[in-house]
Amino acid sequence: MAKTIFEEMGGTYVRQGDYFIPCLTLPAEKENKPIGVWGQRHKRYLREHKRAIYTNLLTSGKLNSYLADIDEQAEEMFFRLVEQMAEREGVTEQFKAANGLEWTRRMNNIRACAMELVNKEIIYN
Repeated sequence: MAKTIFEEMGGTYVRQGDYFIPCLTLPAEKENKPIGVWGQRHKRYLREHKRAIYTNLLTSGKLNSYLADIDEQAEEMFFRLVEQMAEREGVTEQFKAANGLEWTRRMNNIRACAMELVNKEIIYN
């Protein structure tokens, strides 16, 4: 019997009852970096809205490294934005000591704005 294209490429089959099912495995990734909250959000976005990109990354074995890079970029952008916005609005440690409740309100607002920007620019793009 002639070999199939799958067998010529090094694939094998397993017999399940009367059927031969191909043994499919995903390629192993070189690096196994942790994926944080930003990477998980981007993964969910890709899985729900960009299925082709998600599937291509998954089957090529590059999904985790891609998500770890996205997570790192988003984390850096978030902290940089929070720092810049706090400096621009005068939310300092002296202000925190003088009026802790107002400082908390302003910092929460700054963090929410920075999170919205990161989501728009990196996560849902």
